[in-house]
Amino acid sequence: MHGPAVFIDLTFEDQAQELRRFFKSLGAEISEEKSNKGIEDDLHKIIGVCDVCFKDGDPADIDGIMNSIVSIMVSISLERGENIVLAFCEKLTKATELPLIKVCLQSLWRLFNHLELTSPLRYHVYYHLVQVAKQCDQVREVFTGVDQLKSQFVQCPPSNEQMQKLYRLLHDVLKDTNSELAAKVMIELLGTYTAENASVAREDAMKCIVTALADPNTFLLDPLLSLKPVRFLEGELIHDLLSVFVSENLAAYIQFYQNHKEFVNSQGLNHEQNMKKMRLLSFMQLAESNPELTFEQLQKELQINEDEVEPFIIEVLKTKLVRARMDQKARKVHISSTMHRTFGKPQWMQLHDLLRAWKSNLQIVQEGMKQVADTQAGLLHKQQKNN
Repeated sequence: MHGPAVFIDLTFEDQAQELRRFFKSLGAEISEEKSNKGIEDDLHKIIGVCDVCFKDGDPADIDGIMNSIVSIMVSISLERGENIVLAFCEKLTKATELPLIKVCLQSLWRLFNHLELTSPLRYHVYYHLVQVAKQCDQVREVFTGVDQLKSQFVQCPPSNEQMQKLYRLLHDVLKDTNSELAAKVMIELLGTYTAENASVAREDAMKCIVTALADPNTFLLDPLLSLKPVRFLEGELIHDLLSVFVSENLAAYIQFYQNHKEFVNSQGLNHEQNMKKMRLLSFMQLAESNPELTFEQLQKELQINEDEVEPFIIEVLKTKLVRARMDQKARKVHISSTMHRTFGKPQWMQLHDLLRAWKSNLQIVQEGMKQVADTQAGLLHKQQKNN
């Protein structure tokens, strides 16, 4: 996808004239003659009609034409090229046929990779890249994660507002196909707000919560509560629902749903999916304080039938959130460890105690090794003396 730009053996002015003639032959309203205002004006007019070749053109031929336009475009200085680059990007988002969309995606990649790393135009090209990639289901070719995204703009970071706009677009294109990555993008978006402007992020904060709750692979929801825009939602139903998922059990969720059924449904959340996640979270909560759980306990706490217990435990173990062993004969589950749903002061104290015990054990091992070493040295010295 990152193919090199092809530079035709003509001057840029002659390339522009050839492009003018080509588009004129396709019926475009453009003169064949060069502009007396310079190559920028030529390019502006060419881009204005370049989509005429989308109608009946062969994708391979169109790729060559777009490549020629890109090769001229990257030669223009930044001050004079901004409107031209933006106009080109807009044109390429208009393609509707899949083969042409893929050609447009390749052309935008070439443009993106041949702009100077210090060029602020790379942001605009990337934004349109995401839009075009969505149309041909190739977003993951363009965006693989937040760190990869930031690495693209190290030498010319976009403004905070530009990144917010890009994160919103990425969330929109990912939410239906990759809810886990969409949730990460939305959390990153909320992290761009400060205490001063967090109050204006209401819509983004609500989307973030809904995306995280809907994602079947997101179970650690506690960090959302510390995000400034989420704090501004305290007292609202969406914040109350998040709090249920963070620290309450299944019964609390069922009560919330019975009281606010219309609200939950209006957020696009699936009640059955919510129940499934809350059962997993409730099991984690039980496992935190119980090294052993009976099947009867699970039936009662998770509101499932007797024949559903074993399949449920298997599903829990698949998530790797809990390490446990199922004793079918005794109808019990023996818990080895579990991920904490929240990480507050009690968990820090537990970690502190574990580290202190680990340090103490290390000292004992160290003293034991020293005694072994001293004994070995003494024996060696005695042997050498006897010899």
